[in-house]
Amino acid sequence: MSILNSFVKNLDLYSQGSWLPILLSLVLLLYALFMPKKGIGWREFYVTFGIVGYIAWISDSVLGKMLDLVDFGNPKITGLGEFLSYSLIPSSFSVIYLNYLTRTNKWKLAILFTMISTLVELGMRSVGYMKPHGWSFYISIPLYVVVFRFILPLHRKWISCKAD
Repeated sequence: MSILNSFVKNLDLYSQGSWLPILLSLVLLLYALFMPKKGIGWREFYVTFGIVGYIAWISDSVLGKMLDLVDFGNPKITGLGEFLSYSLIPSSFSVIYLNYLTRTNKWKLAILFTMISTLVELGMRSVGYMKPHGWSFYISIPLYVVVFRFILPLHRKWISCKAD
């Protein structure tokens, strides 16, 4: 029974606000999986999901662990909420964004997804799940703009092997 108790404790389900990243990640993943594929196919979905997830985990390791700029849930445990926050939320947002990205809506979509990402971050802070230690919206917002407007469209060009 102690193994089960240890497993449940390490899920960090009782951290304040852990319900938000769990719910949000599941909703985004289901939407990403079942949305009509317009701008990307399953190959691009798979590659984007893996690459963005990997980069998110590297970011967590550097910003959250090494530099200690932010904590999600219990800072001593990588619980389910933190795992899903880095594994599913950025990857799902990225494939949804790329699916709807066209030549004519690059800035509109980048601004929309920057606003949505900022609202998600604000939500994580307001429910008490995200605890910044030097990380601020003044860093996040320009980062979101760069990712959505420049990095993800460039990523799509690289993985689809066609100029856009």
